[in-house]
Amino acid sequence: MGSRAGVWVGVCPDLVLLKNCRKVSSFHGGKNISLSFPSRFGSDTKCPTSLKCFPVASASSLSGSGAQYTGSEQLLDVQTKQKRKGIAGIDQDELVDPKFLADPDSCFCEFRGVEIHHKVYDAQSQAHEAEALSSQTKKVGLPMILLHGFGASVFSWNRVMKPLAEVIGSKVVAFDRPAFGLTSRVNLFGHSSSGNGEPRPINPYSMAFAVLATLYFINFLAAEKAILVGHSAGCLVAVDAYFEAPERVAAMILVAPAIFAPRTIKKGVMGSLSGEDNQTEEDSSNSINLGNAFIQLFRMLSKFAKFISQAIMRVVKGMVGMFSSLYKKFLSAVLRSAFAVMLVRMVIDKFGVTAVRNAWYDANQVTEHVIQGYTKPLRVKGWDKALVEYTAAMLTDTSSESKPPLAKRLHEISCPVLIVTGDNDRIVPSWNAERLSRAIPGSCLEVIKHCGHLPHEEKVDEFVSIVKKFL
Repeated sequence: MGSRAGVWVGVCPDLVLLKNCRKVSSFHGGKNISLSFPSRFGSDTKCPTSLKCFPVASASSLSGSGAQYTGSEQLLDVQTKQKRKGIAGIDQDELVDPKFLADPDSCFCEFRGVEIHHKVYDAQSQAHEAEALSSQTKKVGLPMILLHGFGASVFSWNRVMKPLAEVIGSKVVAFDRPAFGLTSRVNLFGHSSSGNGEPRPINPYSMAFAVLATLYFINFLAAEKAILVGHSAGCLVAVDAYFEAPERVAAMILVAPAIFAPRTIKKGVMGSLSGEDNQTEEDSSNSINLGNAFIQLFRMLSKFAKFISQAIMRVVKGMVGMFSSLYKKFLSAVLRSAFAVMLVRMVIDKFGVTAVRNAWYDANQVTEHVIQGYTKPLRVKGWDKALVEYTAAMLTDTSSESKPPLAKRLHEISCPVLIVTGDNDRIVPSWNAERLSRAIPGSCLEVIKHCGHLPHEEKVDEFVSIVKKFL
């Protein structure tokens, strides 16, 4: 009863014959025991074997001699299943460099220390296809840059790159922004300034970097202007690129745009009407109360109160700015923590594939090929940390504070704009696209019926036809 269970560890050329051992005595502690085993050369041949017992548990703590093995095997099975499950069905034990996942038509170029994955389709390089292009198509003659949405990649444009190239009669390029697709994941610690007085490089996960990368590809295509096509969050990149260099953007096509549309319609007209009403009221007031001393005194006191309130607001604004800075630093630290990485992995695992299915009007069209295309980037080393960095860059961006909100600048867009949305978009409702079309002067709105958040994937023919008509 006082004996301790143990594990036998031995060194013997006839280990395979341990099951033929004639006698095994009970043992205590870690004693070396010499035993005789029958060997293939005869029963009298002795194989001196040093065996040692490593105590693992008392007998009283076990219900049976095989209890510990049963528990460990169950634990091993659970761990194995967890490893096999991975994140969204992708094994996380064998993450690789993005280039190992590249397609035959994948290309890579370096921009500001980032290896950007992209694909190019040139309609003119296809001789037999170029001859088939109509004269109307050839008149477009401008390259096109495709900007994917959040969580997507170049993969989402695969079905429309060729037909769009045939429509414009020129090159079409799609690229993966940092944190998505097969573009390299950058370690920000290694990407920071060296401390030699050199300016700190732009955060590769920021909107500013995405805009510069877009303009870089216009130069890459050796073009003065290009047509920008954005999907969902990619529309933000397209519009910001326009405001950064309007002379480089020939037209914009915004697909299911994730741009907050202002509630006020025709702000300029409403503002002028409001101004006229105010002017009328002031004139009326002046004519009625002219010479009234009490009114004059009231106005003087109002101006003094306004001056005091403005002074107080300047102080408050300074305090708000200080607290805002501290808040953003705290938020940045939290977002870049190990907890945030764990949270991102959990969210992608639980809702990643579901989000893809919900983006389609007809979930039956979401094949295994589509799921693999969207989850492929989860096999890239550092995908989780990069996604955290991207989120932190978006939420703590300070570069836009010096500019008016995007919603208040939409009326400044003067290039041709086409807005395409699905009538059953569950990610970005179609009513937002309708508001956006009213906010951008002269823009065209097209609503595709029985379509979700991905018109360029779900309704390829209709989408291409709409683009062709617009151009």
